[in-house]
Amino acid sequence: MRRFASLPAWVSWLLAIAGIVATSALFADRYHVALRAQAIATERGETTQQTRAVLSLLDSELQKFRLLPVVLSEYPDLRVALRSGRTDMTLNDKLAVLKAKTGAGAIFALDRHGRTIAASNARLPSSFVGQDYSFRPYYRLGWAKGGGEYFALGTVSRRPGLYLSRRIEDGDGPIGVIVIKVEFDAIERTWRDRPALSFVADANGVLLISSDPALRFRALRPIDPARKAQIKQALQFGGAPLTPLGMTIGSDGLTRMGDGSQAMTATLAAPVPGWRLYHIEPLDGALQAARQRAEIAAILFAILLSLLLAGLAWAIVRRRRSLDTRALLEREVALRTGDLAREMDARAAADLRYRQAREELAHANRLGTLGTISAGVAHEINQPVATIRTFAENAAAFLVRAQPEQAATNLREIVAMTDRIGSITAQLRRYARRGVGTIGPVSLAQAMDGARLLVGDQFRRAGVALSLPTPGPHLIVKAGRVRLEQVLVNLLTNALEAVRDRPDPWVRIDLGQSQGKIALDVRDSGGGIDPAVADQLFMPFATTKAGGLGLGLHIARDIMVEFGGTLDHVATDEHTLFRMTLEAL
Repeated sequence: MRRFASLPAWVSWLLAIAGIVATSALFADRYHVALRAQAIATERGETTQQTRAVLSLLDSELQKFRLLPVVLSEYPDLRVALRSGRTDMTLNDKLAVLKAKTGAGAIFALDRHGRTIAASNARLPSSFVGQDYSFRPYYRLGWAKGGGEYFALGTVSRRPGLYLSRRIEDGDGPIGVIVIKVEFDAIERTWRDRPALSFVADANGVLLISSDPALRFRALRPIDPARKAQIKQALQFGGAPLTPLGMTIGSDGLTRMGDGSQAMTATLAAPVPGWRLYHIEPLDGALQAARQRAEIAAILFAILLSLLLAGLAWAIVRRRRSLDTRALLEREVALRTGDLAREMDARAAADLRYRQAREELAHANRLGTLGTISAGVAHEINQPVATIRTFAENAAAFLVRAQPEQAATNLREIVAMTDRIGSITAQLRRYARRGVGTIGPVSLAQAMDGARLLVGDQFRRAGVALSLPTPGPHLIVKAGRVRLEQVLVNLLTNALEAVRDRPDPWVRIDLGQSQGKIALDVRDSGGGIDPAVADQLFMPFATTKAGGLGLGLHIARDIMVEFGGTLDHVATDEHTLFRMTLEAL
């Protein structure tokens, strides 16, 4: 820096100007590349859109004529003429009227030998009547395969067109072929109204239809000599030399025209097998506009860079003055950073206290639920205890009678009953345990069995039908088992309270799985929840039960959110429905 500062002022200014010029030139080059790519992309999209419009026009024109052979094949007069082999001028006149009304190039009928017996131009010097077209592919396609489409130059009219043929049959078999010639003069005139080049090429790359008539029967690429000889032998294009156009179409649509200009080409399959539609829009105008925009941007960039350098010089002068202000600002930032760190620590501590309080609240909710279901669990335990007593007394009697095998059977039943009591008490201990905030893989089947064990007796004593799914062992969800059972018990006991006094009460859980999520729908036979309180169901202390705290659903939703799932009330169901979603593992 000191070395540059010691240079004479004029040298410094000269170096600055040189730097501005070099930087502006580099900017102009890069910006021109970006603008050119944007112009090409825009032109590609517009060309594709125009190609679809051109194709739609061609398709509608062809569809209009493809129905004519089908209709004429059922024409009685035509069948009579084909069977008799005699020319009927009345039929010729009818075909002429149909040609005029539809815009077809020609309509004519060939007998089984390929000879024309009726034609729309029968009264013209160029009449097809009596002509032998058995060598024409459209006759062979129609007679052998039932129908075909073939583009060729007319041997009599010398006008190109697409020949649509269809075989006509009666009870004894084929009797002839009806042919519709479609000429595309109207289509080409419509295409010429556009400032672009449009043409249709066949499978050999020969241009059949073109907005520029001078390009008709030229080729997109050189044709193999053997293939060219076959085309000329079939008189498909008369004596046309089939010379290449001299344009190069890239795979990205960029095209170099024969005169060296650039264009954008889009191509689509035409509605005739082997045909493709090409639509070429000139590109030089868009590229020239991009170049001009880049040059203007370079000038503006140079001006802006000059202003920036001037501003930099002014900033250097003021730099010394700002050092003290910057130091003061850094001290303030340091103080503020310390304050923010302390505030973040305080928020983290508050969040920890909130989580602990929420877990305490969830634990208290579980203990409260245990009070509600204790009578049912006691009944679950009383039954095996009474059974154990009975089996013990029977075992003692069998031992007195010297019947050890019967005594052993009763003792095994006693062991089974104690196992059942152990499972019930283990479930109660697990449900009442504190510190169950861990989240991991949980078997949905085990969680469902735990909930069934805790609330099943309440439902049986209340006479409410309870239907729970039986998930397979492969259904694993992301949750905590105790807290998942807490949510299920909360929803089931709420449903039980809601339908206890209703006729034919029931509660069921439906299981569904989609896109990595498992849904549990808890539905009861109740009439639904009052819309006036539906929006407040999950708010703390909002309840519809007399004496209720209104915390159960709030805690249940918090637990489901912590699992990465959801708990929602579905108001569109005819019954009361709460939907739980969990992430499947």
